[in-house]
Amino acid sequence: MGIRFAKRAAAEILGRGVSAVRIRHESASDAAKALTREDIRRMIKDGSIFAIKAKHNLSENSKFLKKARAEGRSRGTGRRRGTSKARSGRLWEKKVRSQRRLLKELKKMKKVDNAIFTAFYRQIKGGQYATKANLVLQLRERGVGITDDELKAINDKISAEYKGSK
Repeated sequence: MGIRFAKRAAAEILGRGVSAVRIRHESASDAAKALTREDIRRMIKDGSIFAIKAKHNLSENSKFLKKARAEGRSRGTGRRRGTSKARSGRLWEKKVRSQRRLLKELKKMKKVDNAIFTAFYRQIKGGQYATKANLVLQLRERGVGITDDELKAINDKISAEYKGSK
């Protein structure tokens, strides 16, 4: 496949950037011939492909502050900027994306037609459903026949797809 594929695949496997991946000079031709990720994994195990050590340029003061914050210091109300929701991350995005994935899978399975899909998609966008369970409840009330086993299968499939893509 080539050196570029080998570096990119190794970067994903090692969880590092492409620029941190190194290929030993004597193994360059083998890396260029590697066709699968399994080949790359084997080369990583051999030590032919490796990632350079990550740099952590932390000053002594920042290390001290980080340790203190881990213990709960400097976390009081006087230090906070923004609301608690703003500080808690992107919960809305996470919630909406998971609901959209569920709806998309139901459409693929032909459990939901275009009209219902569009209506529910817009309601999800408007933040009408607090959880996926709430969404499923509303879908069932609307006449969409989803069994608990089907729902579990959908959730397993979605989690496998999105864990594999990261």
